[in-house]
Amino acid sequence: MSQAAALFRAEAANRILINDGAFGTMVQAYNLDEAAYRGSIDTGHDQKGNNDLLSLTRPDIVREITDAYLGAGSDIVCTNTFNANRISQADYGAEHFVRDLNIASATIARDAADAAFKATGVPRFVAGALGPTNKTLSLSPDVNDPGYRAITFDELKDVYLEEVLALAEGGVDFILIETIFDTLNAKAGIFATLEAQEQLGRELPLMISFTMTDRTGRNLSGHSIESFWASVRHARPLTIGVNCSFGAPDLRPHVQVLSGVADTLLMAYPNAGLPNELGEYDEQPVTTAGFMREWADQGLVNIVGGCCGTTPAHIREMAMAVAGRPPRALAASRSETLLAGIDPMRIAA
Repeated sequence: MSQAAALFRAEAANRILINDGAFGTMVQAYNLDEAAYRGSIDTGHDQKGNNDLLSLTRPDIVREITDAYLGAGSDIVCTNTFNANRISQADYGAEHFVRDLNIASATIARDAADAAFKATGVPRFVAGALGPTNKTLSLSPDVNDPGYRAITFDELKDVYLEEVLALAEGGVDFILIETIFDTLNAKAGIFATLEAQEQLGRELPLMISFTMTDRTGRNLSGHSIESFWASVRHARPLTIGVNCSFGAPDLRPHVQVLSGVADTLLMAYPNAGLPNELGEYDEQPVTTAGFMREWADQGLVNIVGGCCGTTPAHIREMAMAVAGRPPRALAASRSETLLAGIDPMRIAA
């Protein structure tokens, strides 16, 4: 186990930890025009909306947002790399900046986390964020050719590998594969991280986070939260959990099920409710924090945070809401439950 993972587990044994909140939501508040996104970089494409590029063109903004979350109480800050991969950056003609984007973002987060630790004495951790890309390995994008795939497993694995190696070079503690809508995509990310570990000769602990496409609790590739956990448990992730999807009330039943079967730390970071007709999130920080308090009181979570629509104000309220409440006890391992004659998939029933 890496030193960072051991320290993380030690902290999580004593209290509920706090992840950060949405990055894109915070960037939108700066009302940047295309020139501000682009800076001195010219790829021949419009760069407005390319939040990941800001780690190179406006690192001051990325640092301000990261510092705001740390100041609000985040124990974990994620890198500004949700779309910092060759597939997503191809939309902006910026594929050749992928390594630089990831190193820069990881360095910003690492410096901010280390400064916060020095100032407070409270350990802070950096998670290198891997988004799902806009490709799916499990489904065909062509309704007339169900067997067609826009990308192969090995191609996607290599896309992730490039990103993971750069994030590691920038100093992240963990690799966070998040907003997983396709379980096979997640497996490509896991495989890439394991390959990076072999190349680097050191551990890169994994954090894995599932997202649901409907209220039945399934992702786009059709997996329930239980079957998803069964599919990725072999990777022995430091954390497993859910993010994005919906607001906390709709996620709660699925968080409860996962809490009953997962023998590792559980991290959940929902949206600030559902967007209104303008695509904006109206759920107030105290409301989101109230849901997190309920989850904590019910013993469902080890780490909480926010996804779309959340801000440092939401994180601050969450931190206060769960302070002093005991963290979730880990579920028994599958082997233990089978030996006890219990079906682990029905623990939470």
